Amino acid sequence: MERIALFYGSSTCYTEIVAEKIRDIIGEARVDLFNVADADIAVVEDYHLIIMGIPTWDYGELQEDWEAIWDDLDELDFTGKQIALFGLGDQIGYPQWFLDAMGYLHDKLVLKDAQIVGQWPIAGYEFNASKALTVDEKYFVGLALDEENEFDKSEQRLQTWCSQILSVFDGK
Repeated sequence: MERIALFYGSSTCYTEIVAEKIRDIIGEARVDLFNVADADIAVVEDYHLIIMGIPTWDYGELQEDWEAIWDDLDELDFTGKQIALFGLGDQIGYPQWFLDAMGYLHDKLVLKDAQIVGQWPIAGYEFNASKALTVDEKYFVGLALDEENEFDKSEQRLQTWCSQILSVFDGK
């Protein structure tokens, strides 16, 4: 089976913990884990199957490690790569900016001809606005997690989403 690169940025360890859970669900033998603070983002070009995790900070801002490499993404070739996104946000504390960073990352990658997979339904979430919505506003562009307010729902969401993206990644 083809290897999967999983890139994440994390300031408070929540996104790192989720990235490790995804790796464990899919299998450590299949997933190469990269913290964008430590890894050269250019290694993404060595993979066809990619997962990227990004939390939203404050009022719809990028997490600092992603912000540091943001312009570097413009120099990379994402043509034909299948990329699944997951985002962390706080739908109660920041309901007007829920998962905005995931939306920014999605938009950047689509402009670079990446194929985004792993949309997630908005049902069950309560927020005012998000830049991470699909055009029809029925889905997020990737898995939506709120570790602040819905930690108890994350495990099932992760299991379901990982099965979903693996079926696409593996062409089933």
